[in-house]
Amino acid sequence: MIEVQSISFHYQHDWVLQDISFKIERGGFVGIIGPNGSGKTTLLKILHRLLLPQKGEILFDHKPLQKMSRSEIAKKIAVVAQENYPILPFRVEEIVLMGRSPYLGRLLFEGKKDLEIAQRAMEWTEILPLRERYLDELSGGERKRVFIARALAQEPEVILLDEPTANLDIHHQLDFLDLILHLNRERGLTIVLATHDLNLASEFCDYLILLQKGRIYSLGPSERVITQENIEKVYGCKVWVDQNPLTHSPRVNFLRRKDHPDPLSKSLKSPPPLPKPDE
Repeated sequence: MIEVQSISFHYQHDWVLQDISFKIERGGFVGIIGPNGSGKTTLLKILHRLLLPQKGEILFDHKPLQKMSRSEIAKKIAVVAQENYPILPFRVEEIVLMGRSPYLGRLLFEGKKDLEIAQRAMEWTEILPLRERYLDELSGGERKRVFIARALAQEPEVILLDEPTANLDIHHQLDFLDLILHLNRERGLTIVLATHDLNLASEFCDYLILLQKGRIYSLGPSERVITQENIEKVYGCKVWVDQNPLTHSPRVNFLRRKDHPDPLSKSLKSPPPLPKPDE
């Protein structure tokens, strides 16, 4: 479905991505992982042509992405970015309808079909009861669902997610990931997710791409990528990798650094004795 062919990219002088190649199959659930500065977000931006690589190219169903119009790309690929933008004073339904913009004519008026598609997207994400609420009245988990619904209203074939569970508690993380997994398994959407959470990626993704300093260090199923050797080499820290006892997915466990003193092991020293008063 998507074929990335030897792309490289730089903002100023230093290369952010170098010689990146991989394929994303239709209906796949792909995770992009790596330390800060490894190029995860930049790669997502290139995948929907927000940025253009200086070398290489990307094919979408055998067609060069660079030759596709913005409207054509928006009908194929939807993006849910990190929530680092201002919360605008729009109602939930208005935000979801923004996903229909690639299909609207020059007058930009939604028709009956657009309203039906937006309603269906809100039903899938279980936010239909919130349709009249304003975005700034919602919790972080609810806002995430609103932007997923907006992406679904585009009727895309691929959804790109950049750190989708950041700033969510574990309850809302699981709710969000169950929704994404349902869209992938039941609706056939191809999911590409960039995340810092290695255990999340190991548990939910079918295929992982591990980046190190703008290059692919490892790619494949989680049991091939999430290994103790790989994680220690790429992240530069000691970890213990075992298996989740229920799902058997690789699991990364943090270890206390040896050079950090353990406060529990410190022996309490008695204060020095007070000087005796003069006799």
